[in-house]
This record gives sequence, structure tokens and C-alpha cells, in this order.
Amino acid sequence: MSAPNILISGSGIAGSVFAFWMLRAFPKANLTIVERAPSLRLTGASVDIRSSAVDIIKMMNVEQEIRKNCTGEKGMQFVRNDGSPIATLGATGRTDVQSFTSEFEIFRGRLADIFMNPVKEQVNLIFDESVADFTQNADSVDVTFSRSKQTKTYDLLVAADGFGSKIRGKILDCDPRDQIKDEGLHVAYFTMKQDLLQGQFAKWHNDAGGLVTLLRPDPNPEGRTRAHFMVVSSKTDVARKSRLDQALSEGNESFMKLIEELYQDAGWLSKEMLRGMRESDDLYCSIFAIVRSPVLHSGRVVLLGDAGYATPGIGTSLAIMGGYVLAGELLRHPGDTATALKEYEALMQPYVRKDDGGGEQVMRYINPQSAWGLTVRDSILRVVGVLKLDQWVISIGSMLGWSEKKLAMPNYPWPAR
Repeated sequence: MSAPNILISGSGIAGSVFAFWMLRAFPKANLTIVERAPSLRLTGASVDIRSSAVDIIKMMNVEQEIRKNCTGEKGMQFVRNDGSPIATLGATGRTDVQSFTSEFEIFRGRLADIFMNPVKEQVNLIFDESVADFTQNADSVDVTFSRSKQTKTYDLLVAADGFGSKIRGKILDCDPRDQIKDEGLHVAYFTMKQDLLQGQFAKWHNDAGGLVTLLRPDPNPEGRTRAHFMVVSSKTDVARKSRLDQALSEGNESFMKLIEELYQDAGWLSKEMLRGMRESDDLYCSIFAIVRSPVLHSGRVVLLGDAGYATPGIGTSLAIMGGYVLAGELLRHPGDTATALKEYEALMQPYVRKDDGGGEQVMRYINPQSAWGLTVRDSILRVVGVLKLDQWVISIGSMLGWSEKKLAMPNYPWPAR
């Protein structure tokens, strides 16, 4: 397997990290990346890097580049209707134990660009293209493309095409949506062309009914703010969730109209944010999705990142880990793809299954539906903030040896560069 011929569906973080390590393992590898979009998608929300993914970015020698492009966020402030702080939860300043604000808080598009830059001249990157169908053979996979209608043969097909992966649906013989756990958290992300924060703390405001307005700093010197409208629907409010799902399926215009309706009487900076949403040129709307595919590979097809294990909060870190482990196992088992994929799944599945969607539950607890629930939450936050209990817990935990759980990665025999 000195020169494997591999197709990667998706040019995001998972696919580009995998390409980086495959080229490290097999410098003569023939890698093709197909991307449905007309260009690299350089928009998206703030993401972070945690756990074993921190070790991997250091091994990739991109840690300093990532740090230079971080948002500079110093922590999270929960604010009242007049903007005054209820509580401030600061960053920890550590990479082994992190708070709401990570040491590597960076926008998804910028991170994807950093990962793609080292490999883009060494791979065949094709835009406006996707996988329409594939047929498995004993030692290869025939892939038919959507736009060109061509069929080509590869040693391996890597599905890094997101939580709605059609490739996952085909290998499981089901609707791709069957593996998506969605309990009603809808988000609109966009960039505002003015600085509403005047500082480096993110600000979070709640209105009753599960309405959240969140502003995060943007490192651009021109003065901008990254804004979020998040709607947390109660489990009993099936009607509103259905309306949000329908608007999301219809596109940005429908979703914006529904957001405008829901937030018309909301407080804090909602009116300014609604105007900013209309004026933005990078609106991105999505759900908080959890994916737990029962299998991560079938024959010569393998699921990577969100296609196999999307997880709000640590999905980016899992994508980085998955790309590293998949390439590492192919290196560790040259010429034995079946064993490599089996070992990849054996490492990743137990790790991702430890997180059963607890991050989504935390989002519900911290965003109660009722005014009374918000009063209780704010009282707790005030105590935590005044006594700095979050920092005490982190300090005591670190003294006791507690840190973010790591993936037990083998010591792969990477060739010297």
C-alpha cells in the first residue's frame, strides 16, 4: 500500500486532517477530495479543540498558527436585559481542563483553512461534486459522481460529508436522518458588521421560551461581532419544533422570517441582532445534531467525523482524532485495509459512545423555558461567579489529577520527515 488511491467525500476538518496524516504515512498516496460546495466553506460558528485533539495539532505543527487565529475570547458573561452581568465564567488558561471558552476558540472556517493549506497542493481537490452512488468489490470501491456522472475505482472511500451523510445512509440501508438525534436546538450563526461587545468576553442572554442571544468576539480588526440566535424548544412543544424544522429545510430566508417572528419581543440586543442578521453575508442555520452510527465502516467505505459521530461541543475534536487514528491504522496495517478499519472502529466507537449527548442536556439546563427557571438559574450563576466556584472546581480537580478524557491512541510509526 505504498501509493493508496483514496477518495475523500468532504473538504472539512475531518477530511483535511485525514489527508495530512495519510500523506505523512504514504507520501505517494493518490488522494482525491470532492466537495459539494463551489469552494472551501470558510464560514461557520466558533469551534474549539480539546482532549487528545490538542496533542494532535501539536504533532501537526499547527498549534501556533491556530493560536494566532483564535478569537481572543477571555470567557463567557451571562447578562441581564440591560446588558449588566449576572456572572462571568473565565477561560482556564489550560489545555488539559477547559471551560465554556477553550484555549483554542477559533472559527470553523479559519480552522478548516489551516488544516487544508498543508495538503491542498498534494491532493486532487474537486468542487461542485459529490458521491451519487458506489458499488463495493472485494478489494476496491467503484464510485459514481453526481455532476460528472463518471464512475471511478478507489482503494477506499472516506465519508467525511457531515452529519447528514448520504454515504452513511447507503451503507446502513436507511434514511441518513435515522441516525441523527435531534431534540430541538436550532441555531442561526452570522457575522455582524459592527462591534457590539467592545471587549473580549462573549455575552449570553436568555428570554423565556428557550430564546437565546449570544455574541462572541471576532478577531477581525475592522470591528465585527459573531452573533447567534438559538432556539431551545421544550420536548412538549412539538409544534414549534416542527415549524423550525420546516423553515430550516426551506432555506435561509424562511428560517430568518421565523427567527424574526420568535424574537420580535425579545430583550437585550435582539433588535440590533435581527437587523445584523439581515445585513450579513454569511448566515448559516443548523440544528445541534448528535450522530451515533452503529458501525463506522463497511467493506471499503469508512465514516469519519460528523458522518459517524457528530457531537455538539466536542465534534471538532472528534473529527481531528478520527482523521489521525484512521490514517494511523492504515499505516500500522499496510496492505490490510480490513484490519485497519476494524481497529479504527474499535478505538473510536467506545470513546464517542461515552458521550451520550450530555452536552445537549447541559444546553437545556442552562437555557430553561420559564421565567421562574431563569430566575433560579441566574441565582446559581451569581453564586458561582461571585465565589469563583468554577475556578475552584477546576483547580481542585487538577490537583487530584482530573483532566479531560483522552483517547488511548497507539504510538503510530510515522515516517520521519
